[in-house]
Amino acid sequence: MSDSEEKPAKQPRRAIYLLPNLFTTSALFAGFYGVISAMDGNFSRAAIAIFIAMILDTLDGRVARLTNTSSDFGAEFDSLSDVISFGVAPGLIVYEWSLQSLGGLGFGQLGLLASFLYAACTALRLARFNTQLGIADKRFFQGLASPSGAALVMGMIWVADDVGYQGEQLALLAFVVTIAAGLLMVSNFTYYSFKDIGTHKRVSFMALTALVLLFAFTSIDPPKIVLACFAIYAVSGPAFSIWRWSRKREARQSS
Repeated sequence: MSDSEEKPAKQPRRAIYLLPNLFTTSALFAGFYGVISAMDGNFSRAAIAIFIAMILDTLDGRVARLTNTSSDFGAEFDSLSDVISFGVAPGLIVYEWSLQSLGGLGFGQLGLLASFLYAACTALRLARFNTQLGIADKRFFQGLASPSGAALVMGMIWVADDVGYQGEQLALLAFVVTIAAGLLMVSNFTYYSFKDIGTHKRVSFMALTALVLLFAFTSIDPPKIVLACFAIYAVSGPAFSIWRWSRKREARQSS
């Protein structure tokens, strides 16, 4: 090929592959099932369904990369599934569980507003993420990831239902947590993505031992421990930003 000839641009993969899209469809169904469970009044089951959707959402991308079946269709389908499973479904579940009772407390339609804001922030966060593919550092997220935002809201419901609290008893807390989760998703706070973990073929014995201990520790009281882990992760973004800002301020003062 002569120097004047241009190498044809790499064409996007438009094929539809069964295996990764099967995981994505399962995640979508889990989100849908969570809403149905909430309508039946089983909020623990609804929360667990969203956590299952999180696991399936993690697997679909890894399966696609491992089997070399990534495609444009899969990426678009995954984003649409995420909007439903981690945006619309948690928003409806928390509204059904607690936020609708804010009207009886004299707060009008604030519960509906919080539920919609959360769902809208999820869609905005995913849209921003898709526009930054290939540009942003994959080791970090800009804003709280939508599955983590859903885990924060669903973890609250799971723990409350586990200890015997009714949604209307925690309506104000649910309002604050739902709004906070939504705003953190569209914030500029930096979060570690954990995407570089498990990308190598070999792992250390200590890393494997730590993973086993993590599963064993979680099994002691899954609702509380899962909520605590995601709450700490949600706070890590603002905490890291404050720490970085204070370091820069100290550097300017010492110079």
